[in-house]
Amino acid sequence: MANALASGLAGRCPKCGEGFLFDGFVKVAPRCEACGFDLSSIDTGEGPAVFIILIVGALVGFGMVVTEITLSPPVWVHLILWLPLTAVLCGLLMRPLKGAMVASQYLNKARETGRHDL
Repeated sequence: MANALASGLAGRCPKCGEGFLFDGFVKVAPRCEACGFDLSSIDTGEGPAVFIILIVGALVGFGMVVTEITLSPPVWVHLILWLPLTAVLCGLLMRPLKGAMVASQYLNKARETGRHDL
């Protein structure tokens, strides 16, 4: 049995830790190619994006404030420094955080509610 959270962060199936979790950049595969686990019912929604906004916003915001207080550069320096850094950090964090969200849904046995659940 694999560690589901570590497998999710690595982009692997949270159940077996072997098969690929993604079928594209952030599209979750319909099933695990190794164990056949059904991943189609797992939906993270906007959860990973919210965590990324909070994490990257805090890091970049802190960096901008420290840079402004210590160096007082012109606005164009902030633009060429912080905008690309923000984009790169968001891109780098998207897959691991989405994998972690999928793994946490697997660990907590979370499923979408349907009409029969009401």
